[in-house]
Amino acid sequence: RVLEACAPRLKVISKWGTGIDSIDKEACARFGVKIGNTPNAFTLPVADTVMGYILAFARRQPWMDAAMKRGEWKKIPGRSLSECTLGVIGVGNIGKAVTRRARAFGMTVLGNDIVEIDHVFVAESGIRMVSLEELLAQADFISINADLNPTSYHLINAETLAQVKPGAVLINTARGPIVDEPALIDALRSGRLGGAALDVFEVEPLPKDSPLLQMDNVMLAPHNANSSPAAWERVHWNTIKNLLEGLGLSDMKG
Repeated sequence: RVLEACAPRLKVISKWGTGIDSIDKEACARFGVKIGNTPNAFTLPVADTVMGYILAFARRQPWMDAAMKRGEWKKIPGRSLSECTLGVIGVGNIGKAVTRRARAFGMTVLGNDIVEIDHVFVAESGIRMVSLEELLAQADFISINADLNPTSYHLINAETLAQVKPGAVLINTARGPIVDEPALIDALRSGRLGGAALDVFEVEPLPKDSPLLQMDNVMLAPHNANSSPAAWERVHWNTIKNLLEGLGLSDMKG
């Protein structure tokens, strides 16, 4: 309805960032509105964030820090990443960057995607592409790096969570609705999942009554995995470039 009300004056939507799941692409096509975005804009900071969560859960620093500040001398067993398997759901730009980082730490990496992944990357990185079921059953850490679309909505639900390796940690830096939050909460409460790191949520900001806020085995952030001044600068300029190109003004001087 917004696009219809703005047509025919609206010529272009220049999205600041990568994801365009919030834009009605069919309506844009119908009304002749061009869409611009910045693919690969935040690949590096998001991949770094994923690895930060993996390291935190594997080495348990946040929990030992909290215990020390409570006056407790409490050693919590950790794991070396070389002992762990990472499952990457969505092996696009970010998924590939996560894979490279994980492999540098000696992790075994399993991947799953709805499209075929370039065989050169598969061979060079050492990732093994498997079914979603196999990935869930074997991974100690599961990183969601998929786009939000009809095939990924609630991809992680009660049924798929029942297939995860007991004690696995789920990391979502992609889009909140890929995970069925009530099912996730149940899996955390039951102990099926050992923990979760969430940068995105089904409802944002996260409601103040969310049970996730009270869980000691959950790390939360306010949709901030893309935080990087250098990346922001690139996106600023590319967003302006897309806007000017969409308006046919890209050749203007001065």
